[in-house]
Amino acid sequence: MQCSFCSGKAVFEARYNGTNLCREHFFQSVEKRFRQELREQIKFDGEKTRIAVAISGGKDSSVLLYLLHKTLSERHDVELESFTIDEGIKGYRSEGLKSAMELSRNLSINHRTMSFKESFGLEMDGIVKGGIEGTPCSRCGPMRRKLINEASLNIKADYVALGMNLDDYSQSVLMNVARGDLERTLRMAPHRKIDNLMIPRIVPLRRIYEKEIKLYAILREIPHDAGWCPYSEAAQRNKFRDILNELESVSPGTKFSVLNFSEALRTAIHNDQGLPVGKCSVCGGPTSESICQTCRLIEA
Repeated sequence: MQCSFCSGKAVFEARYNGTNLCREHFFQSVEKRFRQELREQIKFDGEKTRIAVAISGGKDSSVLLYLLHKTLSERHDVELESFTIDEGIKGYRSEGLKSAMELSRNLSINHRTMSFKESFGLEMDGIVKGGIEGTPCSRCGPMRRKLINEASLNIKADYVALGMNLDDYSQSVLMNVARGDLERTLRMAPHRKIDNLMIPRIVPLRRIYEKEIKLYAILREIPHDAGWCPYSEAAQRNKFRDILNELESVSPGTKFSVLNFSEALRTAIHNDQGLPVGKCSVCGGPTSESICQTCRLIEA
């Protein structure tokens, strides 16, 4: 199979736009979309911009850190710092942490770690064994988000970058639609509102398919952990992943359409800032309710 733009051998078939891409044109395609999203999501105002990068050590966050460094490392007005959240999942997080630390070291980026155990006195393995109601992901998610924000505040970051790809993003939109949850849709990253309680989140990979990120990581030889969380099989998100993958196979580009729908919705109701963030009455952290999900979980 030949590249649609040169005589080179194609390494990727982009069914969503009907092209075949060789190695170099594949790199160009991924990096172009990344740079476009970065320009749209970050406001460089001439002052020093500090970006905290949440890196699990998996393919998405590792490619995210690599591309941020590749794109911004020569700018004197940008500073990158990475961090990893250790949830306390035996046999899983340790390998991802090694990859995150290795990549950060290779790129000369300062890296730090925050753990559930140190912050909450709880680990995910213990929470699951304790039989607390709900799926493991529904418990882990709020705690991870809380520590991601706290780590970003500690770094004094202007933005926190998350490795959310197109598959992840379109799944989240569809899940919110299924719940009828407009507010959660409007709160999705990228955030453009500066708030003292919450660091704005950016998602520069959100227009890049998961399979593209995997191939990019392999071709660029970016160190990453290929393991899966042992608790992910119980996640409700898996059902929406299957639905979207089936739709995508029949109508390539469906995931782009779902993302574009969420952006059009924001524009239609004149809200690209997200909803106001309140303060948790227990911990003082950001929440849309009187008590944040994490504090409710710890009480349970």
